[in-house]
Amino acid sequence: MYKLLLRITAVLFLAMLVACGTGTDEDSAQSDKNSKGTLSVVTEAGFAPFSYLDKGELAGFDIELLDAVMKEAGYDYDIQNVGWESMLASVQNGEADLAIAGITINDDRRESYDFSSPYFESTHKIVFREGENITSGEDIQDLKVGVQAGTTGAEAAEKILGANHPNIAKYDANTLAFMSLQSGDVDAVVTDNVVANEYVKNNPDAKVEMIEDPDTFDSEFYGILFPKGSEVTEDVNTALQTLIENGTYAELYDKWFGAEPNIEALQ
Repeated sequence: MYKLLLRITAVLFLAMLVACGTGTDEDSAQSDKNSKGTLSVVTEAGFAPFSYLDKGELAGFDIELLDAVMKEAGYDYDIQNVGWESMLASVQNGEADLAIAGITINDDRRESYDFSSPYFESTHKIVFREGENITSGEDIQDLKVGVQAGTTGAEAAEKILGANHPNIAKYDANTLAFMSLQSGDVDAVVTDNVVANEYVKNNPDAKVEMIEDPDTFDSEFYGILFPKGSEVTEDVNTALQTLIENGTYAELYDKWFGAEPNIEALQ
């Protein structure tokens, strides 16, 4: 009887060891996933509905997508709202690990930065006061045009009017360009289509109109911005692809834009 009790005790003890070992492995794996460190993120919160301030807090499609990507990739992060030019500079200088703010992927920027795979397809629209006879991009040639400095909206306007044309007014944020439109300092604003839509929707008394011109403005794609040679890019791309495949991306897209994303275009 005594030997039987010893055997039972030994079996129970070994079972406890095995169970403890399994738990330790699981805990270790979970710990490894969440131990990649904290990333420094910068954005420019004048780009609704992608990144903007709501009662002093950052909000928008980009902000929620970033949070989902960071969780999937296993990173913690700190995010700061800085100006557009400061955002780009801090990433290029390595002061920030990444940036997200509706940043268009293009060849010029690829010379100084790395990008994630595309996460949004965009184009440009022209917003103008009611009564202006604007039916295409070419109609802004003789007008005063407001743009956000350093953006592809500014580049789109310069393709029509000419580089550094005196009739192009460059502002630090799209919100300032729209304010100048309302005050009469500019006749039109060229900006990304979703931003234009958001402004017109949220300002029904502004007495403005908008048009799109696919013959003048090509499609563009937004990406998350990294310093050249960043080791984080691959992790972010993997996480972003997972969110696209498991439907999380589509849920966020529908929440913010009320439509289904064109996943094929992003590929």
